[in-house]
Amino acid sequence: MTSTPPLRPDQFERYRRHLNLPQFGFEGQRSVLDGSVLLLGAGGLGSPLAQYLAAAGVGRLGLVDDDVVDASNLQRQVLYTTADIGAPKVEVAAARLRAMNPDVEVREHRLRLSSANALELFADYDIVVDGTDNFPTRYLSNDACVILGKPNVHGAIFRFEGQATVFDARRGPCYRCLFPEPPPPGAVPSCAEGGVLGVLPGIVAMIQATETIKLLTGLGESLVGRLVQYDALDMRFSEFQLQKDPACPACGESPTLSELIDYDHFCGIGGAETALVETSATEVAKRRGQGDAFLLLDVREPDEFERARIEGSTLIPLGELGDRVGELADWKDRPIVVHCKSGGRSADACRLLQERGFTDVANLSGGIEAWSLTVDPEVPRY
Repeated sequence: MTSTPPLRPDQFERYRRHLNLPQFGFEGQRSVLDGSVLLLGAGGLGSPLAQYLAAAGVGRLGLVDDDVVDASNLQRQVLYTTADIGAPKVEVAAARLRAMNPDVEVREHRLRLSSANALELFADYDIVVDGTDNFPTRYLSNDACVILGKPNVHGAIFRFEGQATVFDARRGPCYRCLFPEPPPPGAVPSCAEGGVLGVLPGIVAMIQATETIKLLTGLGESLVGRLVQYDALDMRFSEFQLQKDPACPACGESPTLSELIDYDHFCGIGGAETALVETSATEVAKRRGQGDAFLLLDVREPDEFERARIEGSTLIPLGELGDRVGELADWKDRPIVVHCKSGGRSADACRLLQERGFTDVANLSGGIEAWSLTVDPEVPRY
């Protein structure tokens, strides 16, 4: 005899396919309905994740995102439509999820996750699912989960590849065991800069959603200690074993990280820096027309350079710039204009050059995208 409250008649009908699974059944569905999940990000991974978790009947679903819907999201962020452009993602997503399943309490957290709010926010949920796309938030969510003893269902996507795992320091490695140090700023282009196959986030999100439901119900073998990698071009899944690092500062034998830190600083972003000089594509074109002597430095990746380039530019990818800065010695006190696709990586490159003593460095605002839109439409957009 069980003391678990019974399902309502409408719930029996809604979750019938779960109830018919011998391993899942009534107890499994009750665990899902009683469970709570905090979803970090309502974008490419978060959109399908939220829909499947809501459809499964997760009792309380929190959405963390401070962004608004943009037209460029619609190729992969399947919760949104053209009519939603400009609207806050968490508001649009919450309304759709409530309409999908009234059993689910959807909580909107329209905010930027930070060291100041993460622990309090995470404490209210059983499981944290990370659908973010930047390294400071990944380290922040990992450390908060380690401190609170909560599982972190991780997913990441880039171009045609994705990966998923479950970090749970109580039973296996954490994110820092796998990536002790973040990559140099700008070394890994964002999806906005590097591109992403529109269907890829759905596949990785399905793995994350499956792992989340398994954690809530206790079914099967979780991905703790295992990482699944997916290559869409080869249609191939690979699995890698992950080991706990005894020297890990977060979850090792003698952990030194007992509180959340400044993750932007840890990842080499922000902090005290020389003011960044911005210049527009039209201004650069004007200077060229007047015969001004300056170096146009392209810090994108070689494949991007092959697809689209500004004539006369010099390519040194951002990830190589620190080691190759000597190649620019003749320009140390002469004007350099740096560009990437949209201005993010080139801003990091400008700061690096300033730190190395270059005195006349400017960032091309909007990057090659702005050049194509305002100066030369023959330069392909990608």
